[in-house]
Amino acid sequence: MKHIQHDMQELHIIKTGGNILDDAHRLDRFLADFAALQGLKILVHGGGKIASAIGQRLGITPHMVDGRRITDAATLDLVTMVYGGLINKQVVAQLQAQGCNAIGLTGADGNLILAQKRPAGKIDYGFAGDVAGPESINATALSALLAQGFVPVFAPLTHNGKGSLLNTNADTIASVLATALAPMYRVKLIYCFEKKGVLQDAADDTSVINEINEARYKELKDAGIITQGMIPKLDNAFAALAQGVSAVQIGDADDIIHMVNGARAGTLLIL
Repeated sequence: MKHIQHDMQELHIIKTGGNILDDAHRLDRFLADFAALQGLKILVHGGGKIASAIGQRLGITPHMVDGRRITDAATLDLVTMVYGGLINKQVVAQLQAQGCNAIGLTGADGNLILAQKRPAGKIDYGFAGDVAGPESINATALSALLAQGFVPVFAPLTHNGKGSLLNTNADTIASVLATALAPMYRVKLIYCFEKKGVLQDAADDTSVINEINEARYKELKDAGIITQGMIPKLDNAFAALAQGVSAVQIGDADDIIHMVNGARAGTLLIL
């Protein structure tokens, strides 16, 4: 498999979280760095606190369970406006100003990401979307956009093919895009957040673990060093590696150029 991959173009799929979007200065810096990256790239952005702030102005109270937003009909309207409209188009405009030919997308555009409404279990998440897997991605259309020189910028919204948009976790979107495009490109998936990487000690920002394989991941989980929100991130990452993604890296948005260029930054995940 490796020798075939050398003939493929490299593609970077970069996910940035709400904490970067909520800080105008950090976002400017990140987008300038992202625009400067050479080669094929896709950006996936999360939601940030702005949806809750605008929601409150409109009289929509956010309902959160375990850090996840419950998406009722009013909230779906809100996140469609804020994620798919305000945030997505501001990011696209800022990238255009940096000479990066960005195109803003949701999963509904070009039928790029099909999802199913999450079934109501103990908790009904409302209009939350789950993406079944790589087969739910229109990789041919996405590849055509990349070939035309566009830089896709995805908002965390998908659709169910029956006319409804769905609020969908941005980490998941990034991971499924990576696995769907892995047969066509050498895909490197990078998760940017506010920490320098996966930390040995949550209270010490300098304690970055530079490399984790599956066995080490299990040890770190069993020892309680990797906990809570980091677990789904890493589960997603190892699933992507198992499905042909060439590398996954997790680190600080400020280090994006170092991570792309293979310098020692963030945490590199390998099988």
